[in-house]
Amino acid sequence: MFILVLKYISPLSEIDHAIPAHIEYLNKYYGLSKFICSGRQVPRKGGIILCTAKDICEVETIIKEDPFNDKKLAEYEIIEFSPSKYADELKPLLG
Repeated sequence: MFILVLKYISPLSEIDHAIPAHIEYLNKYYGLSKFICSGRQVPRKGGIILCTAKDICEVETIIKEDPFNDKKLAEYEIIEFSPSKYADELKPLLG
């Protein structure tokens, strides 16, 4: 399991312009059951994605497809962790 922490490095006007493409990217990986949840940080300085990739190489490949990465709008921090406790509803997502 991975937490992807996005930090915006461009003005919000540029971020807003790329949001539709970013949403398509998110939808793709939700459809592939790689993303569990995502959203903006408060205050709006970046975002968070909870990801179920098999390893760090897969995460890096997924990040390369993000328009925020392609347009150099955000930097990414990848935090790997091993869930030891979670809500029963998440069990099917965590395999």
